Amino acid sequence: MSKTVITRFAPSPTGFLHIGGARTALFNWLYANHTGGKMLLRIEDTDRQRSTPEATAAIIEGLQWLGLTWEGEPISQFERAGRHREVAEELVRLGKAYYCYASPEELDQMREEARAAGKPPRYDGRWRDRDPSEAPEGVKPVIRIKAPLDGDTLVRDQVQGDIRFPNKDLDDFIILRSDGTPTYMHAVVVDDHDMGVTHVIRGDDHLTNAARQSVIYEAMGWDVPIWAHVPLIHGADGAKLSKRHGALGVDAYRAMGYLPSALLNYLVRLGWSHGDDEVMSIEQMIEWFEVTDINKGAARFDFQKLEALNGVHMRQMDDRELTKIFLDTLPYLEGGNAFLAKLDDTRREQLVAAMPGLKERAKTLVELLDSSQFLFADRPLVLDEKAAALLNDEAREILSELVADFEALTEWTAKSTDAVVRAYAEKSGRKLGKVAQPLRAALCGRTTSPGIFDVLAVLGRDESLGRIRDQL
Repeated sequence: MSKTVITRFAPSPTGFLHIGGARTALFNWLYANHTGGKMLLRIEDTDRQRSTPEATAAIIEGLQWLGLTWEGEPISQFERAGRHREVAEELVRLGKAYYCYASPEELDQMREEARAAGKPPRYDGRWRDRDPSEAPEGVKPVIRIKAPLDGDTLVRDQVQGDIRFPNKDLDDFIILRSDGTPTYMHAVVVDDHDMGVTHVIRGDDHLTNAARQSVIYEAMGWDVPIWAHVPLIHGADGAKLSKRHGALGVDAYRAMGYLPSALLNYLVRLGWSHGDDEVMSIEQMIEWFEVTDINKGAARFDFQKLEALNGVHMRQMDDRELTKIFLDTLPYLEGGNAFLAKLDDTRREQLVAAMPGLKERAKTLVELLDSSQFLFADRPLVLDEKAAALLNDEAREILSELVADFEALTEWTAKSTDAVVRAYAEKSGRKLGKVAQPLRAALCGRTTSPGIFDVLAVLGRDESLGRIRDQL
């Protein structure tokens, strides 16, 4: 019987959940869901100088915003230090690790001699077979693992293939420091084993760690997990992703008005594909995702592609659902709270009614906020420069004649107002645009908006006529 797949996402809480971390979490989450398994969350907070509760909270909030859920409570690596120490001491008892009493001065000298001989600086194993009774007075030892001296360690990787690491390069690395705290290399293995992790999906910057970690697994007689080391994300110029490319926290993407579904769709396509499918739902990603389909090469981050994809997701989304996400996101958008303050039930319904026209022209929620400002603008509207220039004497004459035709309407809809404007344009011998543009300027205070007849319908008779009269 095959074991339940258990993946884990294990960020260090030294900052926000950045975009590369979000993609790693996504791959773990998708694979767990694809196989009917579960994803666990471990906060690797052993670096007490750099780990902060604020960063932990930001990572958790980022994952929740993206909808990447995990099983059970997040696990703190720091709180498991006693267990890490217990396993290190067990390895000494088994003869698979040993106490090393080499002083800092001896280690420095060792490195200097290795460099002088043109060799990589490695520990020379001087305490590997010595008896602790020879230990110098007052030196607190570290615990080192006994790495194999010859042959090589095979890492079978689902993305990178089989990779062999010569054991002579691994050296007897430290698993427990002299103050009794575990090294990262050791803590990760103990935690993954105790959490029952079957698949370790992480960045390929950890590939050499897999060889060292395999040594600890084998020394304890534990099953080595299935490895999958994912290429890192690069900027559009091919350089390692940095802040200038978009290596920001996911909170920054929320503030830029991206939808979680679009961001996940974009991230999954960075290094993984399913045929020629570009636009996919969460359900499709879960159904199609296979770790073995992840590319070996680094993916390039492209803001324009993300923005275009976000626009597609907005247009495909149900109007009420998009309105809900938009309103939930407003506190994170610049000027969003002022917009929220004006919202009541009537205006909420107006927003839903306007959504088909609004979402056609917007690629982000920031653009959606900008283009929906006309709905809740205070009268008389403050016109932007282009709209003010447009409302000349001829334009005002058109508006005053239109008002009379509009007032005669018994039914106020996009269709009925459309008919009035077209009839007026024909009667006055003007092109439709020549009539619609002054109308747009008066109703919205700008020269761009959703379809003008949708605007008239959403604002309603009284508000529309009031705004037109304000400009006469």
